[in-house]
Amino acid sequence: MLPSMWDASSSLKYEDLREALTIFLIILAPVSFWSFRTWIKHSRNPKHAPLPPGPHGVPLLGYLPFLRSNLHHQFTDLSRIYGPIYKLQLGTKLGIVVSSPSLVKEVVRDQDAIFAYRDLTVAARILSHGGSDIVFGHGPDWRRMRKVLVSQMLSKTNLDGCYALRKEEVVKSTGHIFRDKIGTPIDMGEFAFSTTINITMRMLWGGTLQGEKKSDVASEFRKVVEEMVELLEQPNVSDFFPALARFDLQGIGSRAKKLLSVTDNIFDLAIEEEMNKAKNERVPEDHGRKGFLQFLLENNNHQESEASLTIQQMKALLTDIVVGGTDTTAITIEWTMAELLQHPDKMRKVQEELTEIVGMNNFVEDFHLPKLKYLDAGIKETSRLHPAGTLLPPRCPSQSTTIGGCHIPKGSRVFLNMWSIHRDPSVWANPLEFRPERFLNTDPNNSFDYLGNKFQFLPFGSGRRICAGIPLAERLLIYVLASFLHSFEWSLPDNTKVDLSDKFGFVTKKVTPLIAVPKPRLSNLELYA
Repeated sequence: MLPSMWDASSSLKYEDLREALTIFLIILAPVSFWSFRTWIKHSRNPKHAPLPPGPHGVPLLGYLPFLRSNLHHQFTDLSRIYGPIYKLQLGTKLGIVVSSPSLVKEVVRDQDAIFAYRDLTVAARILSHGGSDIVFGHGPDWRRMRKVLVSQMLSKTNLDGCYALRKEEVVKSTGHIFRDKIGTPIDMGEFAFSTTINITMRMLWGGTLQGEKKSDVASEFRKVVEEMVELLEQPNVSDFFPALARFDLQGIGSRAKKLLSVTDNIFDLAIEEEMNKAKNERVPEDHGRKGFLQFLLENNNHQESEASLTIQQMKALLTDIVVGGTDTTAITIEWTMAELLQHPDKMRKVQEELTEIVGMNNFVEDFHLPKLKYLDAGIKETSRLHPAGTLLPPRCPSQSTTIGGCHIPKGSRVFLNMWSIHRDPSVWANPLEFRPERFLNTDPNNSFDYLGNKFQFLPFGSGRRICAGIPLAERLLIYVLASFLHSFEWSLPDNTKVDLSDKFGFVTKKVTPLIAVPKPRLSNLELYA
């Protein structure tokens, strides 16, 4: 039996989608019905391998009316019925859900070139400057931009050079806790987001923006990032019925354009400031500590350079760093803190390691991080249980192909259900337990990293579409967590427990924010100044 339409647990976002679908049925049902029948006839070409199995839907809408708010849970439940690969008709789009390591390997490794494309949503197309960024783009410009980001901007040398900028912001955050928050309940997700976006913005601008102007920009950008993430995760009828995109029934397109205008203005301001500074040959206060914007503009002065990008490409690239690097990092910090508070024995091991490596009279430094093996294992275990991208951004095959003996039509949306794989008992022993020890294997041939080579553990994806910001994400995660955990003892407020339930979105967050109470841990209180 099919689940009841529009389950009561669905979020307000799915209610918005329902209203838009109702308008669609009234206005454009005849045309869409003809298009739908034509598509189905084509997809059942007897020359092809059979389509994957899957649940039945309703005419025109397919399985859309039966989607629940927590898609990663629902998709996992459906895989128990239909197997590790199945289809869902979503309006005029065909969704393919993959939930086994061997089939994921076929997508991201064996046929990576075919599945390296994106089927852009309305919001993604607008916010990425028409798909001209790294997350959603493709083609020669995409390859060049990715090379600039991975090989140059996020190189070890550049990240080492930005350490002072990262440290300043972390010191500010710990000082703020010590002065104003000791013994006071703190929303860890909100505080982690504030810290990570301040670090990211600091690395973006370097010494370009100063004083009140810098503070105003940071505040405005925080709001913009939150709204961008909200738009990217909101279901939009136009994405399932592209013919309706011109009507913008839910107003998502117009909201995305307004947000893009705000980010463009912010970047224009920063670019103008940096160009004026270079023209006047002023030495910035952060001399020798260049931000990413300075790097891009300096390389752009040499048109023959492979790092030369258009202004639009620079804006798209910087937006990727801010949007992709803040929310995902912050929520992983919150989940890690939640798991450690839920498991005091693991928290104790992390802090014993910090005491041994860093010392109680020292602040955490960059050179300590490679030695924090248990904390690193705890972050990996958190990324297994609570991956920021539970389904990963959908792939879109550029041509029809076959996966697991099933026909995958060109233009399908292929979802990789990493939440299911990361919790699969046939892949992981005691998969629901938080056990950092499983990532402490000293055998290099059987160790796990974030590089996408072990298909049972892909929190950052794999193949051509693996997250380009892994080097930065790794450093931010362990540095911020190590600093918070070494500087303070953390406890839950009286009569409270950790809630580990989650809610699906562009980034999978906690249903209940983590509230924790800090108290000083270091012997030398002057370190908090």
